[in-house]
Amino acid sequence: MASTHSRSARGEATEAITYRAAESDSDRSAVIKGEFTSDTAFEVVRTEEGFTLRPVPLDPPVHKAFPDDEPEKDEVSDGERRFVALDGDRVCGYVDTAYEPWNRRLTIADIEVAGPYQGRGIGRRLMEHAVERARECGAGHVWLEVTNINGPAVRAYQRMGFDFCGLDTTLYNGTASEGETALFMSLPLDQS
Repeated sequence: MASTHSRSARGEATEAITYRAAESDSDRSAVIKGEFTSDTAFEVVRTEEGFTLRPVPLDPPVHKAFPDDEPEKDEVSDGERRFVALDGDRVCGYVDTAYEPWNRRLTIADIEVAGPYQGRGIGRRLMEHAVERARECGAGHVWLEVTNINGPAVRAYQRMGFDFCGLDTTLYNGTASEGETALFMSLPLDQS
């Protein structure tokens, strides 16, 4: 299922980026440091009915680089799959997915695009491959988690059709992200 994309999100010509399922150990072990700059946070506001999310400007914008604190995994389970974006033989982006048949959920475990490649539609194309995999698995929805201070990612997921489906105010306690809120987003899939 390899595909090539040679236009950016803005429509200008770029070098050809190839997309496919990870095939080699270097595809599967490639790591792109997660980082972002955000001018918006989504504040959790409690109401009598529950809660709502309110976008709040960040001035100055916040820059965050995620620490490398993920445990090393030696084995990939049957339900896990990575799709990569390649510039030549260089991995410039990837999306890690995991399918759980018990609730028909395809989880986006991680999605990263290297800094110089951001803003060119690569993340959207990777997500399209993840959604295609979800459909092949018979998933009812695609699910992900994002920090409330990552405004650019939240807005991108919303443009892709994801909606908020929950939050956790304690998920990041004891981590470098202490004080942030985990937002859960879901993309329902039409199975017709």
